[in-house]
Amino acid sequence: MEKQWYVVNTYSGHENKVKEKLEMRAESMGMQDYIYRVVVPEQEEVEVKDGVTKKKVKKMFPGYILVEMVMTDEAWYVVRNTPGVTGFIGSSGKGAKPTPLQPYEVDKVLGNMGISRIDVDDDLKEGTKVKIVAGPFQGMFGTVDSIDIPNQKIMLLVDLFGQETSVEVELSQIDKA
Repeated sequence: MEKQWYVVNTYSGHENKVKEKLEMRAESMGMQDYIYRVVVPEQEEVEVKDGVTKKKVKKMFPGYILVEMVMTDEAWYVVRNTPGVTGFIGSSGKGAKPTPLQPYEVDKVLGNMGISRIDVDDDLKEGTKVKIVAGPFQGMFGTVDSIDIPNQKIMLLVDLFGQETSVEVELSQIDKA
């Protein structure tokens, strides 16, 4: 099974507490190999009030968090029974497992936060083989040459017409091979 992103419903205003509790539970119950990242979708907004400029962090989806996990019975149980969690989005209930988010949905939300769906630190290194899933080189495989995290770009070596060619793609356009 592979790790995918799921939307978890929480009590509104308790997103950060639930994130913290879920991360602690995953660690204490030895579930780090199944529950990877917990993200509270937020973005920074600039607010001008009475001539004073303030930066404010605003939740994109109050009452929801994103969890990157492998959907096993144990991991599902740990997340569902975390204090503050009211359920998964995309589950019909009655013991049915939820459907994961599509990669383009995750890319859109995480991209607004400046985060990549692919865990660059763990999943991508120079020499890693990746599949291009969008753009003009869609369907091709390449090898990571360099990573530009601030600009969310990656240089890949791709076999074009029998010759290794360097191409630049966005992080959202690739997936691990």
